[in-house]
Amino acid sequence: MIASIEGKIAAAGRDHVIITTGGIGYKVFAPHSTLERLGSDHAFLHTHMIVREDSITLYGFATTAERELFETLISISGVGPRMALATLSTLSIDNLRNAVISERPEILARVPGIGKKMAQKILLELKDKLKIGMDAMPVEIFDDVNTDVMDTLVALGYSIVEAQSAIQSLPKDAPQDIEERVRLALQYFI
Repeated sequence: MIASIEGKIAAAGRDHVIITTGGIGYKVFAPHSTLERLGSDHAFLHTHMIVREDSITLYGFATTAERELFETLISISGVGPRMALATLSTLSIDNLRNAVISERPEILARVPGIGKKMAQKILLELKDKLKIGMDAMPVEIFDDVNTDVMDTLVALGYSIVEAQSAIQSLPKDAPQDIEERVRLALQYFI
């Protein structure tokens, strides 16, 4: 099993990067967040290798936490590597935990390829599998006010990741009024 790869970036695509090491170019599929973090000439990725009858595929991640979440997602019946990668490309780890903690399948349903029923199934399975790590999550990020702020920002056209980043940038003493919090969150994008 190839657990990590380090080398020169030979080329990059929409959903993958080709890393050359030891004279061999490896095509590594990765979530958008990982691809955005890569430099222009050198990369180190934590990888997960999937061997099938007709292919050997590498999936790369910037952190071991992302790789572990990917492995957890593909362990769910009906969730393949492409769907798990789409999930990590659309939602950050915090966004996914937020959806699980607040039991909001509609957040997962925003991922391309995940419908309402699959979103509910993933949330149900992740609730048990992510239980250990959720105690470490800051509770204030997941309250009802911030959920409403996130919904408003998404309705305005921002991605879930952008909305979550804006909410996390709010000062701790920000008022609990939803409209005021949305106004403050919008300043993040200026």
